[in-house]
Amino acid sequence: MTAPRTTDRTRRHACDTYRGPTILVEFDHWRILIDPTFDPPGRRYPFALGTSSVKTRGPALQPHELGRVDLILVSHDHHADNLDRAGRALLPRATHVLTTASGARRLNAANTQGLTTGQTIALTMDGKPRLNITATPCRHGPPLSRAIVGDVIGFAIRGEGAADVALWVTGDTVLCRAVLRTARNLDVDVAIVNAGGVGFPLTGPLKYTMTGVDAVRLITELAPRVALAAHYDGWSHFRDGEEGMRHAVDGAPASTRALIRWLPDGEPVDI
Repeated sequence: MTAPRTTDRTRRHACDTYRGPTILVEFDHWRILIDPTFDPPGRRYPFALGTSSVKTRGPALQPHELGRVDLILVSHDHHADNLDRAGRALLPRATHVLTTASGARRLNAANTQGLTTGQTIALTMDGKPRLNITATPCRHGPPLSRAIVGDVIGFAIRGEGAADVALWVTGDTVLCRAVLRTARNLDVDVAIVNAGGVGFPLTGPLKYTMTGVDAVRLITELAPRVALAAHYDGWSHFRDGEEGMRHAVDGAPASTRALIRWLPDGEPVDI
């Protein structure tokens, strides 16, 4: 286990989850929306190689209830559980949209910029401190699967002049060496960790995101001030789901359990 770091972490965030990966974060006067998904439940969405998934839970709130959105982070644009039709309709409302380089080419919008893994961009808006955002690695499936599953990134957000990471969004990823290495090298205040243990009958035992056990291991390595579990339910392709996430947290060391917060749907929470 990695010992908790000694960095002075005095910043606070307001977080509001809309279910799935969709979370609104307020930090340093920025309103940041992560992976907007606001379609109603019931529809089946296609993925790669003939796989598909049904959305089983709708959003906790509707897009018109969001208020101002300064920045939208899209870990990947080509899977509907991270960016659906209603989410796409929201993109023009934001001053800035960040996603993968390939996703930015597909979205082809003036407010959208693409990042490759390891790339950092500085964002500015009038009346707000600068944000420095680095794309962190993801592997959304087994080794050598990127050509099939496509590009995915996470986001490490630093405030102006800060060395530590105010917010790390893991994105959709399995627990691989690159993600563990990132966790060991970052000093993180708040981490949003996507789990769910995605799998499909067509591809057998292969995993496409972290299970609850994987997420707990990552949080233990990372030792942030706060870890928020996300994107672990609401779709039929989550094999591990909420039950697996909660079971893993219940079985985690007490020091790790103390780091993890569960966000209530549609209610703002100070973190």
